This record gives sequence, structure tokens and C-alpha cells, in this order.
Amino acid sequence: MRWNRRLLFGGWAVATLLAFSLPLATMKSEAAPARRGASDPPEPQPLVPGAKVLTLWPKGSPKLKEMPGSDKPEVFHLYKGSESRVLNVDNIHNPSIEVHLAPVDKANGMAVVVAAGGGNKTLYVGPEGVDVANWLNGLGVHAFIERHRLQPYDSTIDALADTQRSIRMVRAHAAEWGVDPRRVGIMGFSAGGEQAAWVTLKFDGGDPKAEDPVERESCRPDFSVLIYPGWRRMDLDPVAKDTPPAFITCAGVDDTFHARQSVEFYTALFNAKIPVEMHLYGHGGHGGSIDPRRGIPFGTWPARFVEWAKDLKLMDAKK
Repeated sequence: MRWNRRLLFGGWAVATLLAFSLPLATMKSEAAPARRGASDPPEPQPLVPGAKVLTLWPKGSPKLKEMPGSDKPEVFHLYKGSESRVLNVDNIHNPSIEVHLAPVDKANGMAVVVAAGGGNKTLYVGPEGVDVANWLNGLGVHAFIERHRLQPYDSTIDALADTQRSIRMVRAHAAEWGVDPRRVGIMGFSAGGEQAAWVTLKFDGGDPKAEDPVERESCRPDFSVLIYPGWRRMDLDPVAKDTPPAFITCAGVDDTFHARQSVEFYTALFNAKIPVEMHLYGHGGHGGSIDPRRGIPFGTWPARFVEWAKDLKLMDAKK
């Protein structure tokens, strides 16, 4: 069944209200939890039972801030009628990545940090996280579902730092996870596309003198994938010569806000002579993730992405 981000403030909002809310700490103990400081927020729990979750920042990191709700656990909202499938997540103060490795017999070494959307108010980690990770794993691609901080945190500062750290983290564990550190990229949906856009433009090669081995790694994505991306502001000038290649897709006349931003981002990279490919479809609305959309052309973008990735040899077998 097709879903659409237009429902985010309509049908999806209703669905979320009807969905079960799962404050995980309350399932562990009836006793009131001890108050935690900004440097010790509750540990994030897996979206998929048994999946490995790594927090991005160590305890005591100055990157972690004391904010309203930071002493409380993340809240999981489940799909209506489900007892375990997570639709979206709120109250993220201890950002993380969840590890979803491709089967050994399929793995090709390519890795993607998956950034879900949700208007920087929530993260729809079900359709734009777990579903995407499963699809990528089937292609032999390792996937890492990012949970970055949301409003009132700043998407251009705090969330961007989380996204940069996610890419560093994947590279720091490349040998352990069978990742080719030269084929680590990002795929962002809607507000997650904002994160993909920012890290495409704002990256560094790491600090070789850092005590933290993760910080020694580069946060430059080797490729960037922006799916119906959106942002309030974006500095598109200048575009560095070593900006990574990008793939962009969006619907057109019935998602004009995101379509315009897709075109602007494409134009900025094109003018800077960065390899960039864009598929702007006539219609299809906002949202939808990898859903085939009842056979309309916009529903074929995942196939176009695979063609693009193969053309860049990103899916070649790991040597």
C-alpha cells in the first residue's frame, strides 16, 4: 500500500497517535530512573530485536548536551496493529547507528549510512530505515541506520555532527564489518536528505592527532544519495572540487518545495563539474521510500539508483 509524506501531518499523524508508544525504560523497571546528566543519557535500544547499536559519542563528550527530555529514553512508535515493528522514533539525545550487515555470500564491501526523514521532529526509521537497510542488504550493501538528534537541536550543527560521526564510525570499523573504506556513502530521505546534502558539502579528512581513533577518520562520503530532500537553508557556494558524486530523485509538480531544492542542489554540483545524476518525476508526491507506488515511474527510482551505483563501480565485489 502506498504511503505518502503528505500524510505526515494528516494520515501519518493519525497513524502515529493510534500507534503504540514505547518508552523503553518503563519496560525495564517500575522504579523511577535515576537522573542522568547530559554526558550520560539513556542507551538507545535496537529498532530490530538483536541488532547491534553503537552510540556515536562517548560518555562525557562535550557534544552531548543537557536538553529537555535528555534524561529519558527514546520513544518508539509502532506501526498500527504491530507489537514490535517500529515506525518512528522521538526524543533522541544519545545518537547512534544500528548495524545491518549484508549476508556474507552477497556482501560487496559497499556501505551506506541511512538517514530517515521526519521534518527534524521525528525519524521514520521504519520505511526510511529498516526497510531500506533490508533492501540494501539484499543488494550486498552494508547499511547503518542513523539516529541523529532532532529539534530543538540544530540540524545544521548537532545533527550534522552526528552524521559526520556516523561516517567516521563506519570507516573506523571497516575491517571488522567487511566495509571498503573507499565506498562509504550516505542515503538521506526528506529531512535526512538535508543531512546527506550538508555532509556532501561540509566534510574533512579527520584529525590524525586525535586521541579518539574515530575522529582520525574522514567524514567525507564517497557518494551521496538524496531522496526527496528538503531543508530550510543550504549554503551551496562554493562547492569544493573534491565533493563526492551524488544521486538525487524527487517527484515534481506535486512536491514542488522538495523538487526545487533538488534542482538547486543538482545545479550547484553540476556547475562545479561534480558528477551528479538527477531523476525528477512528473508526479508521485512526497515520501514513499522504496515503495513501488503502484507502478508509476517515480516508483522505479531504486532501480535507477542501482544502475547509477554500478556505473560508478560502487557495487563491485570487494577485492
